[in-house]
Amino acid sequence: MKKVIYLVMIAMAISTIGTGCAQAQYRISTETAGLPKVYFIKEITSENLVKIYEALGRKAKGNVAVKLSTGEPGNNNYLQPALIKNLVQSVKGTIIECNTAYGGGRANTETHLKAAADHGFTAIAKVDIMDADGEVSLPVKGGKHLKEDFVGKNYLNYDFTVVLSHFKGHPMGGFGGAIKNISIGIASSQGKAWIHSAGKTKSQSEVWSNFPPQDDFLESMAEAAKAVVDHCGDCILYISVANNLSVDCDCVAKPEDPKMGDIGILASLDPVALDKACTDMVRASADHGKIHLIERIDSRHGMHTLDHAEELGIGSQKYELVKLK
Repeated sequence: MKKVIYLVMIAMAISTIGTGCAQAQYRISTETAGLPKVYFIKEITSENLVKIYEALGRKAKGNVAVKLSTGEPGNNNYLQPALIKNLVQSVKGTIIECNTAYGGGRANTETHLKAAADHGFTAIAKVDIMDADGEVSLPVKGGKHLKEDFVGKNYLNYDFTVVLSHFKGHPMGGFGGAIKNISIGIASSQGKAWIHSAGKTKSQSEVWSNFPPQDDFLESMAEAAKAVVDHCGDCILYISVANNLSVDCDCVAKPEDPKMGDIGILASLDPVALDKACTDMVRASADHGKIHLIERIDSRHGMHTLDHAEELGIGSQKYELVKLK
């Protein structure tokens, strides 16, 4: 008989949003065989980022890409270079990004690199705007909306990807975590339009007039993530820092101030489990300010992204939470 362990259930918080009620709980009385582990450290430090990376047991090798958001000019919620420097340099990583599809200060390579420099990222590592010289297509297996995902051309130069996400809210997706970081984040500028339009157009000027039903957009994000996961195989891992928990993402020039306190660092080899654990921790928090972030997630139907990602076989919404000291 498989060994059954019992995890201590963290006190639940129930949040009523409009006419709906959202409730989350941590895994209890679960069989560990086959369940992905999500590691958690409460204290957010550069040393603990390295520690949680090492706990995953998957060493970044070869030409290592570190996918993070360098932050829109005017936004200060992005992961600070001083926090991530030790991790990025310990894996000899290159910070990777692609240009945006919505204008702003990162819509072209020149201004994007300036933003990265102004925010301190070029001082700690090389920054590669991967679609500076074009894009390539990755196949999407089993997609309802996308048959291919368009990523920055330079992405094919990397052997391993460290997905370093700032978990927070998002104006369109409800929340931004690992799935968004490898879908929208690794997509080229035109690839971003392709995802946002659920495969209708790659034109930045046409994407907003071709915006699909919300669930189609969310499913397209999951499908683009599937292409990246399949491309990488076992040469990828995921770390999320749940701090500066604004309802807005790092792509917003003037984000709303965070209403709840920081949660900690989480990491997994399963991006679905990691995103689910982050949202579970928000819902279970005793911080009354969480209501704003939960409303953003649920009003955008954000959890549907994980439902579709799980259907595609990217990962599991059931997990074992492992606390590190």
